Amino acid sequence: MVHIKRVVVDVLKPHNPNALDFTSAIAEKVPGCRIKLTVTAMDEKTETVLLIIEGKQVSFNVIAEGISSLGGSIHSIDEVEVENGPLDETT
Repeated sequence: MVHIKRVVVDVLKPHNPNALDFTSAIAEKVPGCRIKLTVTAMDEKTETVLLIIEGKQVSFNVIAEGISSLGGSIHSIDEVEVENGPLDETT
């Protein structure tokens, strides 16, 4: 089975929620993940951010729904790392 281990997405989001609240809300939806957010551009009403999501089994659909529910939209998927094999619960 193929598991997404890492995905990097370019996202347009409103200023509110702020970066900390935005990232925390998405992390709550993806147990066992690590998320890094970098603001790459800002204008009067929005921010463009780069989200790096890593974990044993990242659900892209859950992430996309989380981003959308917070008022954001995905511009692009910039990087993906997948693994084909059983999910190893010990690592």
